Amino acid sequence: MVLATSWGVGEVVLTFLWFMLLFIWIWLMISVFIDIFRSDDMGGLHKAIWLLAILLFNLLGVLIYLIVRGDKMRVHSMNAAKQQEEAMQAYIRQAAGSGSAADELHRLADLKDRGVIDEAEFQKLKSQII
Repeated sequence: MVLATSWGVGEVVLTFLWFMLLFIWIWLMISVFIDIFRSDDMGGLHKAIWLLAILLFNLLGVLIYLIVRGDKMRVHSMNAAKQQEEAMQAYIRQAAGSGSAADELHRLADLKDRGVIDEAEFQKLKSQII
């Protein structure tokens, strides 16, 4: 009860604001560190210099990094999202499978009947399925 009576509404709001800013700051630092480590266009020494600059000069280092390499952060993030999407699509295709052997043979026979593949290709693909 002592805590409830000693804190006013303004102090609670300001404390909440400071906690939000702290979490935003932590999120920003983690995002910058992730971008530094996944960046392919920087060498090891260059990455180490950026890490030291950010660790030694917290706010200034992150702000400079965002100004200098902010556009590349966006590109790295988009590439990572694209790779994740491609990996997910490949997994879905692999998990869903392409059907049974009978379905595959039926498709091969249909391709052969339409003249898309010749007899040699048909036999080769048939042996791969069986």
